[in-house]
Amino acid sequence: MFTGEYEHIVDSKNRIFVPVKFREELGETFMVVRDIRKPILKVCSLEEWERYLAPIKAQERKIAEEALRYLHRNASQVSPDSQGRILLPPSLLGYAEIEREAVFVGCSDYCEIWSAEKYKAEISAEDPEDIREKLERLGL
Repeated sequence: MFTGEYEHIVDSKNRIFVPVKFREELGETFMVVRDIRKPILKVCSLEEWERYLAPIKAQERKIAEEALRYLHRNASQVSPDSQGRILLPPSLLGYAEIEREAVFVGCSDYCEIWSAEKYKAEISAEDPEDIREKLERLGL
């Protein structure tokens, strides 16, 4: 399970260190993809990626092909180097507006990579009462 927040720097070669805890969960090769709702990156194991795609693949072919093309055209299958770093393509860094400082955030069965600046703005804008209400509507 992915939990916690970890700040890391993207180096001049577009490499970023993946937290050890996350690497253990992700395995030797995993996916980095654009989030469809916010300008952030999602990171998941190959197994979790296949689970995410399964309902899409079950759709009508035309819909599935369009969705799969959109999801995969800038996706990156990565493997950490001996120092635990992955290479992020410029298209993914640009999408997430990550220039140098980034934050990995655990989200249960996947994790996210945020621009540190955008993440700080996001969490400072959180309304604890609104979050509590949403959690209660979910039955928590």
